[in-house]
Amino acid sequence: MGNCGTREENAVVAAHAQVQQLHLLQHSDKNALADRKHTRTSSDTEVNFLGQLRHPNLVKLIGYCCEDDHRLLVYEFMFRGSLENHLFRKTAIPLPWATRMSIALGAAKGLACLHNAERPVIYRDFKTSNILLDSDYTAKLSDFGLAKAGPEGDETHVSTRVMGTYGYAAPEYVMTGHLTARSDVYSFGVVLLELLTGRKSIDKSRASREHSLVDWVRPKLSDKRRLHQIIDPKLEGQYSVRAAHKACSLAYYCLSQNPKARPLMSDVVETLEPLQSGGGSDGAVVHAGGLPEYRVRRSLAGNSVHCRAIPNPKCSSAVPACRVR
Repeated sequence: MGNCGTREENAVVAAHAQVQQLHLLQHSDKNALADRKHTRTSSDTEVNFLGQLRHPNLVKLIGYCCEDDHRLLVYEFMFRGSLENHLFRKTAIPLPWATRMSIALGAAKGLACLHNAERPVIYRDFKTSNILLDSDYTAKLSDFGLAKAGPEGDETHVSTRVMGTYGYAAPEYVMTGHLTARSDVYSFGVVLLELLTGRKSIDKSRASREHSLVDWVRPKLSDKRRLHQIIDPKLEGQYSVRAAHKACSLAYYCLSQNPKARPLMSDVVETLEPLQSGGGSDGAVVHAGGLPEYRVRRSLAGNSVHCRAIPNPKCSSAVPACRVR
């Protein structure tokens, strides 16, 4: 079938691969032409990024084929499917607390790898359906069709057409089209909330004030007394209250309306790692207000005070190096 490329010659691996996209339909109208153009761009983007980046928390691209307007991408087989199915499918067995925190950490490491690459990559479509799980529930990011190369040099952002998924996209990106790595951090905060609450980011089946998960839960995140209102009741109390509070505090900062106040993904990884044991005894410092104490730099300009999170130098060792080929 046309031009083919592969990263694996092992036929056994390929036989168990997962076909991510297969477009073999013929189109004739103008809308179909636009769809085909988007499909080509999306597929080429995936091949470009996944063909260069290797990391335990990024899905492995086995191979690809292209013929005219048809594209086929083959991923490694992810035995347990998407995180979305495990969280929201009615027949799914509830994920234990430890598994949820492990998934959050794996996904965070995947994003950190992208952001720390030699040429930073902004994922742009971080959501539960794009987080795939292998047989050991190791989380891997998939579907890089909307990924963008990050800003270079003195650039502060990438200007682009607003794309992504409603309920996950950062508000400043939706309003301005200005894309930064902190846009991904916001999306991570939304997914972390979904892991904590067992609720969808947007759920029109609930009462109107609870349609948006972020709007409903944000006022509760900094209040220890309301923790029981947030955590997924399907966990039946089987979680560390201290670890849950730290995870909620982390989500609060990731969802800040000010992008510069959000932590780096390397900070997120460092905060999540101690929570894997359940107790969370060595994580971010918690002050009296119940929020993790990120170091803050203040710059005074007249009467205004500008604050932004400062990356912790210890974070670099927490994220496995991303190999670029």
